[in-house]
Amino acid sequence: MVYRVSGSSPTAARPIRRWSTSDKALVYLHGGGFVYGVTSLHLEMVAELALKLGVRALMVDYRVAPQHPFPAPLDDCVTAYRWVLKQGFAAKNVVMAGDSAGGNLTLTTLMTQRDSGGALPAAAASLSAVGSFASERGGLWENTRDPLLHPRAGRTYNRAYVADSDPRNPLISPIFGDWRGLPPILFHCGEDEVLREDSVEMAALAHEAGVITRLEIYPTMWHVWQLYLKMSQAQHSLDDIAQFLRQHLDRV
Repeated sequence: MVYRVSGSSPTAARPIRRWSTSDKALVYLHGGGFVYGVTSLHLEMVAELALKLGVRALMVDYRVAPQHPFPAPLDDCVTAYRWVLKQGFAAKNVVMAGDSAGGNLTLTTLMTQRDSGGALPAAAASLSAVGSFASERGGLWENTRDPLLHPRAGRTYNRAYVADSDPRNPLISPIFGDWRGLPPILFHCGEDEVLREDSVEMAALAHEAGVITRLEIYPTMWHVWQLYLKMSQAQHSLDDIAQFLRQHLDRV
């Protein structure tokens, strides 16, 4: 079963899929530039991933900018993760994943939970995550023809989320954060996507901090290609993510 949790009230969940018999759970944070809510493509992709994992899944429909800039979306994601633990799921039986904005929120949720002294999930997966909002970081924004994420749209989304906050805040731009003590993280990104270098740098930072880390760059793929389930590359990526997360769920 995939749950969808809206806004800051995780108790208002509604069932979407049949229950798994598993006592393990996936908390998934969707993308959308911090300005869009859950889409049918995300629901289908997360259902596919949950089936591959054989676990229950929680889709968090967090508040979005510009009406709700940082830290509202992050607050909702942290609240949703902690709600899962309150339902009786042990942290060692929970994994997290997210794409694009949701990949960013996955990483910053981990950092927030660690800093609070709370229990961390068994592992996490970051799909085409946003790593930095700092203006001095151009990355591939001006040189890549990503068919899904145009640089102009990306800059608009960034301004909406950051608003008046410091873009170098580690809970906005995890590239500037402390990666020590985080659970194992799998990074997936596309070779031709605009945020490729964000994943490359974050994977390096996590590895240097002693985190179990793996980075996979998919040739010729673009931003969050996993949404297109009929593509063999999407299925291959989701299979790899499921295998990685399951490996760490079964380890404890």
